[in-house]
Amino acid sequence: MDDYALVLNAGSSSLKFCVFQRPMAEGWRLEARGQIEGIGTSPRLSVKDGNGEILTKQDLDAGVRDGRDAVDALGTWLRSKYGGSRVLGVGHRVVHGGSRFKGPTILDRQVLAELNELVPLAPLHQPYNLAAIEAVFERLPGVPQVACFDTSFHRGQSAVAELIPLPLELRQAGLQRYGFHGLSYEYIASVLPQVAPEIANGRVIVAHLGSGASLCALKDGKSVDSTLGFTALDGLCMGTRPGAIDPGVVLHLFQGLNMSAKEVETLLYKKSGLLGISGISNDMRDLLGRSEPEARLAVDYFVYRAAKEIGALTAALGGLDGLVFTAGIGENSAEIRQRICNASAWLGIGVDEAANSNGEAKISTSLSTVSAWVIPTNEELMIARHTGSLLGLAKAA
Repeated sequence: MDDYALVLNAGSSSLKFCVFQRPMAEGWRLEARGQIEGIGTSPRLSVKDGNGEILTKQDLDAGVRDGRDAVDALGTWLRSKYGGSRVLGVGHRVVHGGSRFKGPTILDRQVLAELNELVPLAPLHQPYNLAAIEAVFERLPGVPQVACFDTSFHRGQSAVAELIPLPLELRQAGLQRYGFHGLSYEYIASVLPQVAPEIANGRVIVAHLGSGASLCALKDGKSVDSTLGFTALDGLCMGTRPGAIDPGVVLHLFQGLNMSAKEVETLLYKKSGLLGISGISNDMRDLLGRSEPEARLAVDYFVYRAAKEIGALTAALGGLDGLVFTAGIGENSAEIRQRICNASAWLGIGVDEAANSNGEAKISTSLSTVSAWVIPTNEELMIARHTGSLLGLAKAA
């Protein structure tokens, strides 16, 4: 294989990666996609090629205890597979870029130090994103790295959309609405002209529904507003996160129930949402297959919150031309799509049940005044594009 770029998405117990061949005129080509999961417990490497064929599935040494070890294990596999090729650059998904980083950024030690200051705003993701960057600095010191932020796509929203109504001195210290899942929304916006040209320049709400869930209002392909704000706790109900709640609830957790800051953080990030409501699971697939009333209530609330926020973002857009579903639940659950569209039928959305069940791109009826779509997201390709652009990796055919 020719020289390649590596895309990393590091989490607390997994390291997801993609290998992209250096682009010719037709763009980046995916060579391999995989992950190391079970880091710190039972680490396992699984990789598929660009066509989805299995390249390897193997248990790793139990010594893969953290993200740095996982990067080492990945490096060993890459050398065995692509030993004659060169890593041209590494692109990273970084959840929070704060107010300073408004676009993809070439990484150095100073940038890494500034990103570490944002860890309290994204404690579930940021520390692991940055640990992978540090590991590449150590293991591949001559390879340039690029940080691609989930917040960047939302920069440029209006002042009222970014505002948190607190005193000026606090807002000047960085308290504002940032929005997340930006790489996913940016990708969807980039493919709308090809997949759904009739709405690409209109008013569109994209529903990124997965373990983390949010909505983004697009006008002419640009972010106008989104449901996630200062942190990734806002907006929709998620797998283990509550979404929007009365701030007084948090005060009561501290003052009335005498919970510590760490206990509150754990509650809000890891024990709430679908898991908290159901007491059964944070996985929508599990809940849809269960008959317990708590499981049904969790699903009902998820749909209710999504439909409610679609109405709010429609108001922010001044109307709606299209609704796009993406991410794990959005792409794979016909039932959740159907229920959200039914709850939003007042907007003019009608679902073609056969198209929805068959996973077609357009799932609305011909009589719908607002069309509905299913478009798979590709955050990794978006990262590869940004990495290539900043590092000048593209070459002519």
